[in-house]
Amino acid sequence: MNATPLVRRPLGCLKNSLRQARQLKESRLLVARGMATTTTETTGSEAPPPPRHHVFQIIDRKTKKTRTAFAIYKPAIKPSLPTLKELPPILSPPKLNKPPSNPLPALHAEQIKKMDPTGARTRLFAKTRGAARVGDILMVTHRRSGEPFSGVLIEIRRRGIDTAILLRNHLAKVGVEMWFKIYNKNVAGIEIVKRAKKRARRARLTYMRKAKHDRCDVSAAVFAWKKTRKVTTIKASAKKAAKGGKNAAGKKAK
Repeated sequence: MNATPLVRRPLGCLKNSLRQARQLKESRLLVARGMATTTTETTGSEAPPPPRHHVFQIIDRKTKKTRTAFAIYKPAIKPSLPTLKELPPILSPPKLNKPPSNPLPALHAEQIKKMDPTGARTRLFAKTRGAARVGDILMVTHRRSGEPFSGVLIEIRRRGIDTAILLRNHLAKVGVEMWFKIYNKNVAGIEIVKRAKKRARRARLTYMRKAKHDRCDVSAAVFAWKKTRKVTTIKASAKKAAKGGKNAAGKKAK
């Protein structure tokens, strides 16, 4: 059995031959397209002709043939940009007012000014000393309902134009709670019937829903308040009007 190794051609020689073939092919394409001039074979004594303008040739030293030929073209001249001094003056754009980051407060203030021009309701539920507080008994007169609703103020929800109050009362021994928006057009009036003795420690008196802390019906406090304001003296005024009518009728008869 012959164990002599096979003689193989080095890979570097194969790469070199492939590179030469590719370069020769490229040079032929350039000559065919007219990008380079035709070359003539020269002998050892004759010097190669000088390259033309922008055309360069590389001649092989062994074969004295054109190895590659390529042309170089001048780059296109780009127009020079004018400097800042040569540019005409540009009018600066008008300065626009930047919109506020949160436009809701301004919108709410404008709507409140329209709905409450005197500012009485705003002062009534502001965070001041003389304003209404949770725990007070209020009476709200609504245009659509027949009678005003009175109850204990449990919560004040301050949301700009959507500011609302929550009142709790008992109707037929059943706890009833109602929300009223203070800037609503249908709310004719809001009056403080009775103030709380002490300042509440919480902002929301939700614990009053339990039977232990519930104030139940507040009609007694409302009746006493109306009596001090002479709202319950309707019968006396009616009697006086009736007496006045009888006296006028008697004078006419005479």
